Amino acid sequence: MRQLLISVALAILVPFAAHAAVLTAGDAVHHVGQRATVCGVVASAHYAGRARGQPTFLDLGHAYPRADLAAVVWGEDRAKFGELTDLAGQRVCVSGTIALYRGTPEMVLRQASQLTR
Repeated sequence: MRQLLISVALAILVPFAAHAAVLTAGDAVHHVGQRATVCGVVASAHYAGRARGQPTFLDLGHAYPRADLAAVVWGEDRAKFGELTDLAGQRVCVSGTIALYRGTPEMVLRQASQLTR
C-alpha cells in the first residue's frame, strides 16, 4: 500500500517539477509557446522611448541583434519595474510565455513579479 501511495504521489508531482524547470537564455528557442522561467545575464538593455509603445528591451545571453531571449516591458508597464536599463551586466530571471518575434525568442513582462534580480 505504501509503495502504491508513493507511486501515485510521484506520478502527480513529477510533471509539475519538470514544468517548473529553469531554462537558460540559450534554451528558450526550444520552448517557444511554453510558460517558463529563463535566467541569464542581461547582455544589453535599451529603452526605445521614440518607438511605438515605448518598449524597454532586456537582451539575455547576447546583445541585440543576437539576443538569445529578449524580455520586453512596454511603456504602459514600465513604472511597475523601476529602472531597467541599469540591469545590463546583471543576472536576472524572467517568467512568462516564450514567443517568437522575427526569429528571436521573446517574453513580454507585464508585472514586476515576472522579473527577479
